[in-house]
Amino acid sequence: MANISAALLWEMFKHAGSWLTNLNRANDDRKQQSIKALRNIILAARETAVYIRQMNDTSTRDHTTEKHLSTLWTDLGFALEDLGIKKLAKRCNIKGKQWASPDHYDADFIKKADVSLERIERLAQEILLKIQR
Repeated sequence: MANISAALLWEMFKHAGSWLTNLNRANDDRKQQSIKALRNIILAARETAVYIRQMNDTSTRDHTTEKHLSTLWTDLGFALEDLGIKKLAKRCNIKGKQWASPDHYDADFIKKADVSLERIERLAQEILLKIQR
């Protein structure tokens, strides 16, 4: 077995220390990205709820708003997928597709997918609480 010089040992120690510092910084960044994405889910759920209430009150659909909601939910799905929050990401992607093309999924699929706004918001809040502990 070869002898390790003190200088080499010191360099290895410094490298390990900077690696751990960078890893901790990356974990903090990922945590903040997750918190932001989850809070955006809650905001999107509430924005969507307001639009649905407006539709119910006026019996009128607004394709511009539905385009916005489709893009919003799809973007959130992509962000969550990148963060590894797969189940919630899938629900967001379904919501995005549902706003883009309301007839794409049948009622049975929507019920089984469990993509109600209340369910999505509750999941986001539960995950948010776990992250913030």
